[in-house]
Amino acid sequence: MKRPKGEPPVSRRFKLPHLLLGLAALYLLFISFKFPEFLESATVLSGDDNGYIELDGTTAGESEDSDLNKPFFGSVYKDTFHRKLEDNQNQNAPVRPRKVPLAEGRNGSSPLKPLQHRYGRITSKVMRRQNRTSDLSVLERMADEAWTLGLKAWEELDKLDGKETIESSIVEGKPESCPSWLSITGDELAMGDKVMFLPCGLAAGSSITIVGTPHRSHQEFVPQLAKLRRGDPLVMVSQFMIELQGLKAVDGEDPPKILHLNPRLKGDWSQRPVLEHNTCYRMQWGSAQRCDGLPSKSDDDMLVDGYRRCEKWMRNDAVDSKESKTTSWFKRFIGREQKPEVTWPFPFVEGRLFILTIRAGVEGYHISVGGRHVTSFPYRTGFTLEDATGLAIKGDVDIHSVYATSLPASHPSFSPQRVLEMSEKWKARPLRKGPILVFIGVLSATNHFAERMAVRKTWMQSLAIKSSRVVVRFFVALNPRKEVNLMMKEEADYFGDIVIIPFMDRYELVVLKTIAICEFGVQNVSAAYVMKVDDDTFIRVDTVLKEIEGIFPKKSLYMGNLNLLHRPLRSGKWAVTYEEWPEEVYPPYANGPGYIISSDIAKFVVSQHVNKSLRLFKMEDVSMGMWVEQFNNTVKGVQYSHNWKFCQYGCLVDYYTAHYQSPRQMICLWDKLARGRAHCCNFR
Repeated sequence: MKRPKGEPPVSRRFKLPHLLLGLAALYLLFISFKFPEFLESATVLSGDDNGYIELDGTTAGESEDSDLNKPFFGSVYKDTFHRKLEDNQNQNAPVRPRKVPLAEGRNGSSPLKPLQHRYGRITSKVMRRQNRTSDLSVLERMADEAWTLGLKAWEELDKLDGKETIESSIVEGKPESCPSWLSITGDELAMGDKVMFLPCGLAAGSSITIVGTPHRSHQEFVPQLAKLRRGDPLVMVSQFMIELQGLKAVDGEDPPKILHLNPRLKGDWSQRPVLEHNTCYRMQWGSAQRCDGLPSKSDDDMLVDGYRRCEKWMRNDAVDSKESKTTSWFKRFIGREQKPEVTWPFPFVEGRLFILTIRAGVEGYHISVGGRHVTSFPYRTGFTLEDATGLAIKGDVDIHSVYATSLPASHPSFSPQRVLEMSEKWKARPLRKGPILVFIGVLSATNHFAERMAVRKTWMQSLAIKSSRVVVRFFVALNPRKEVNLMMKEEADYFGDIVIIPFMDRYELVVLKTIAICEFGVQNVSAAYVMKVDDDTFIRVDTVLKEIEGIFPKKSLYMGNLNLLHRPLRSGKWAVTYEEWPEEVYPPYANGPGYIISSDIAKFVVSQHVNKSLRLFKMEDVSMGMWVEQFNNTVKGVQYSHNWKFCQYGCLVDYYTAHYQSPRQMICLWDKLARGRAHCCNFR
């Protein structure tokens, strides 16, 4: 029988079904091997594993009479978890830990085991079970160390309570005399981690001269180019960075970069030599100013002390706008003078000596190389000259010498005694016995005296806070320096608005403070809503309250600047490993500088913490998103309320919250609000 012309052969007709059946068989075979591990992982995450490690380091079968069976905040805040954080007559006093020696039992009987696995069932637990290893994760080791060091620091601080304070020029505000000039050789700079200390910072008129030689370019692999498949991912690189840095605020953070100057001899994506300026505060960069050989505008509002922001240098690709011969002849005929145009090459050459000078002017920094002005960078609000206490030089350059001249003779002082204004009007009001609308927990660092004082003098003076409808408290951990802890404790005793959590402060452990904020908001005060902010966040309190009151009161609420389908970075400075976060995307989460949750969500977080089943992550805003998602899926539907006006980066006009605001910017924002204008005070 003859097959119809359009009918495919039998072998071709059955090829696709056979292929699909084969793939299905391979998939079933794979599942049969991996199904036990899948069940084990699901069991760990669902909480059905009776042998899981508890939040404080015990297993589920240990006796409740053991101190180790209490949640880790129990050993810090109070004797039992269900008592209030402030269980004394002075409701505004700083929280103290229980006085139980670490090496003894409850009645001095048998010594306690060291606390282990304080974090309980976090993601690394799954990985450890699969990999058959008992190693602690990096976060767990970090937390154990922070609690151990913090409790020792608290014990030392407790011994000094009521005794003579530690003598310190920084704490007592003694004036310090500083040299008017400093010099350092390249070898001395290398021995000091390539940082030159400027004890009193800079002042207008100060200048720093750097003599160095850029390295020859070297080949580097650029992953971005490889992904884009544009040209060769191997590129030639020669660049270095010169930075004026401030004091580091918290371990784990980089110091603020008051001035970042980055000459790139081989260029970057532009493939042409460039100079880049920027600033960085709390590890967040501002808007870069790039000079690429084209002159900047000469308008008055673009000049810095009369200098251009970017000068011109020779570029091979620049179109030379030469006059025509006719126009040139006519100008000579009428007697118009013709001045020769002076052109300069890029100021840095591989292997050739340079002399660079940074001078602090009235409006900004001025950079010259070889005696020629190259670029100027205007001061940015919040970055002051006296804060520039370090000069860092790194990258592809050999430094021969550095000279700093016309330095200030004395520093206005970083002293808390000069920053803190000990006045009755800045003290916190006693806690109300009845319910309140919002509790605001402010994450702060021990040595952020100026930031806390700026908050007290600005948005904490809002009518809703003065009338006790809204309550505000700062949440701080401890500092490695005894005198800083002592000064912070004195500050807490006087103002009555600080909750001290005695672990050694680290950037990665902020999530512990977030749990404390939830606990305080539902146990110490009966708040309908809990708001978390940073101490460099300015809040328009009345505007935020109106936004909250627009939500139906019986709904669970998660409000802020929400992120959807954000993926963890797997490489670079902010890399998150698969052990830390095995999922491909984060849950919906609000940016950390300012977000709001309803009290039922806060109570859920606390109850999960009590039950030792709270999953934690090193990014506290992602952790909150994870908890809200769990609440939304298992307890009650949540209304997610998104608004860009909860600003993540800096400030926007008509903001609800503004982030990365320095103490000076806080005062400026408050003054503008007093005149009825929600305008920003920064130029980033």
